[in-house]
Amino acid sequence: MASWPILSITTFLPLVGVLFIMILGNEDAAVQRNARWIALWATLVTFAVSLLLVWRFDPSSSEFQFVENKPWLADTIKYHMGVDGISLPFVILTTALMPICILASWRAIDRRVKEYMIAFLVLETLMVGTFCSLDLVLFYLFFEGGLIPMFLIIGVWGGPRRVYASFKFFLYTLLGSVLMLLAIIAMYDAAGTTEIPKLMHYAFAPTLQKWAWLAFFASFAVKMPMWPVHTWLPDAHVEAPTAGSVILAAILLKMGGYGFLRFSLPMFPLASVDFAPLVFALSVIAIVYTSLVALVQEDMKKLIAYSSVAHMGFVTMGIFAVTVQGIAGGIFQMVSHGIVSGALFLSVGVVYDRMHTREISAYGGLVNRMPLYAAAFMVFTLANVGLPGTSGFIGEFLTLLGTFRINPSVAFFATLGVILSAAYALWLYRKIIYGRLEKASLAAIRDLGPREMLTLAPLVILTILFGIYPRPVLDLSAASVAALIDNYHHAIGGTKAALLGF
Repeated sequence: MASWPILSITTFLPLVGVLFIMILGNEDAAVQRNARWIALWATLVTFAVSLLLVWRFDPSSSEFQFVENKPWLADTIKYHMGVDGISLPFVILTTALMPICILASWRAIDRRVKEYMIAFLVLETLMVGTFCSLDLVLFYLFFEGGLIPMFLIIGVWGGPRRVYASFKFFLYTLLGSVLMLLAIIAMYDAAGTTEIPKLMHYAFAPTLQKWAWLAFFASFAVKMPMWPVHTWLPDAHVEAPTAGSVILAAILLKMGGYGFLRFSLPMFPLASVDFAPLVFALSVIAIVYTSLVALVQEDMKKLIAYSSVAHMGFVTMGIFAVTVQGIAGGIFQMVSHGIVSGALFLSVGVVYDRMHTREISAYGGLVNRMPLYAAAFMVFTLANVGLPGTSGFIGEFLTLLGTFRINPSVAFFATLGVILSAAYALWLYRKIIYGRLEKASLAAIRDLGPREMLTLAPLVILTILFGIYPRPVLDLSAASVAALIDNYHHAIGGTKAALLGF
């Protein structure tokens, strides 16, 4: 496979599906059906190809693998692709969730189906490309390009306030990314290259590190999103179609955490040390404050959206603790949250497709009519709480453990988020699932159908499997995490020695 450009194939294979969909005729029932099947097969084949990466990946090596490096623009900016143990889990998470999103949209999207499927396939290419890029400019193009299809998905197929939500999402994320572009230009001026592997070992001046760190932070903090730049997320989730919410929570939010791991820590280690207290403070506020806000929500999607902000607080806290447990826990938490939050939004979509409302007060006693749904929703709710035996526990525990070694007080306050998550998640479950089935509108509601079971079953299995056996994710990233921490401490130690004159 050394001569096979498998990363390029994985990245651009969804565009083959786009070409097939584009040559379909004017939209009618047959064209809509064909567009759905083409999109499903394109995502399934892409997922199958991406599994070859895992099969051939060497987890004992911290080096980038499956590298493709070709001249692109003026022999300065290169088409440079590769993955390591930090990026590969997110590539697989992306390709695995896309077929599920297509299945979730099978009946929910009944207008402009061709354009919808094209938007999702283009979005998959841009997301995979973001995680595989090893050139700063190439990364920026993929990173920013993902805004366009998601903007359309929310703005065209979203709810009543979809235009407001889509523009708010676009403007928030674009503003932060403009600052990142300025930092990229400054880094090229200083280092003479935009290749990420070289920049990871380049010693930037302390002043440039601080300004570049803040510029990258502005982009990644909005993307995650961190408090207080999180306000676009609930609106985007509420208005987005179900599959749009899944991708937004499961993949797009993770680009911020991935950016901290790929750029902030290795390229700006001194600035990361200086700004770590700021990140800890914002993470604790996010964990506690947004959990309290989630407690008073009346819309199911808004509650889960605020829950996502709180759980991302554990990720940033663990990453900037810069311990093996903290960073490994942050990566695992992002993968777990991608599975669990995506499943929760799919669960909301199941009842929304039947009742066309997301108001919590409109439900109650669903266990009497939907026992399969109640069982699946219970697994995801308990994982969201962080119950031992589910994937949600592993990531939160490791991030808290890693942070406790560096700053016990931060870990203590963050633990309050675990308690609050149990409060709002179990309250939501009780209000929707338990009690008497008294509302007449729910009397004929039907349980999960075959397509919905096919959508939720893999997520149930992964939630429990990774909770009991987390090694596949932890082992995949172990060597890269260890190398990241070693290089980080070496860079800090070398700079301190130079300042002291040794």
